[in-house]
Amino acid sequence: MSKLKIEYMNIDKLIPYVNNPRINDNAVDKVASSIKNFGFKNPIIIDKDNEIIAGHTRLKAARKLGLEEVPVIKVDDLTDAQIKAFRIADNKTSEFAEWDFGLLEIELEGLDGEFTGFDLDAIDEDIEGLDLDDDPADQSDDGDKQTCFCPKCGFEFEVKL
Repeated sequence: MSKLKIEYMNIDKLIPYVNNPRINDNAVDKVASSIKNFGFKNPIIIDKDNEIIAGHTRLKAARKLGLEEVPVIKVDDLTDAQIKAFRIADNKTSEFAEWDFGLLEIELEGLDGEFTGFDLDAIDEDIEGLDLDDDPADQSDDGDKQTCFCPKCGFEFEVKL
């Protein structure tokens, strides 16, 4: 396996993938804010022809911020089928992770004013009434459950009715 090489490229040389299945316009402002606050820490991944494999939202955010160059990683060791699969996997795999709201609350303490992508008031409203200290092992499977989604972060959780 070769080492990754990050280089900077003019954004006008990057080619968005025409069949990108992600609808990412709602995330552009958040990503732009993250780039503005923390710098461009996650390079755009491109193929040998400068077509984007992963990073369409980052490119839109860079354009919104008026950036002329962005960090990229050029991938030349994947087949066309692997590139297509990676495009999907790169977006899909994050959907399998969940938030531990107890630990998240600890991590968010003292970050007033720091951009995290979380609206602290919305989190409080979304999880109000949930006992985050309950051990899931102590809960029985008896009774109805309803699947709920946090409208701010997309977290999926079940509430026992």
